[in-house]
Amino acid sequence: MSERLSILLVEDNLLNQRIVTFSLKKYEHEVSIANNGLEGLNMYKEQKFDVILMDIMMPVMDGLEATVKIREFEESLNKEKTPIIAITANTMDNDREKCISYGMNEFMAKPFDIDKLLKIFEELKISV
Repeated sequence: MSERLSILLVEDNLLNQRIVTFSLKKYEHEVSIANNGLEGLNMYKEQKFDVILMDIMMPVMDGLEATVKIREFEESLNKEKTPIIAITANTMDNDREKCISYGMNEFMAKPFDIDKLLKIFEELKISV
């Protein structure tokens, strides 16, 4: 992976924020952190990101609602969709389908695994 990505991490857990940020910075990616879905939505409206990593269960606005609002915002501006990857502890059989149905592009179960995430980046052609 040679391209430096601008990544929005929407995650309310401080430890998870640190783990994901540390892992991505080893690949020289730039990581911006939002502590909940509303904060993430507002940051997205102000800045361009190559990819969004979205937790599902958060206070203020959860990841599913934030994803719907991001997709509505993109549609209202006729803007290209930014890839959104769910990173969640929810791992029931239908959780992946639910995330996709809300507008996410892919799903990754916690605990965070940088190798799995990089593989998802490749599959979604986020960076090559």
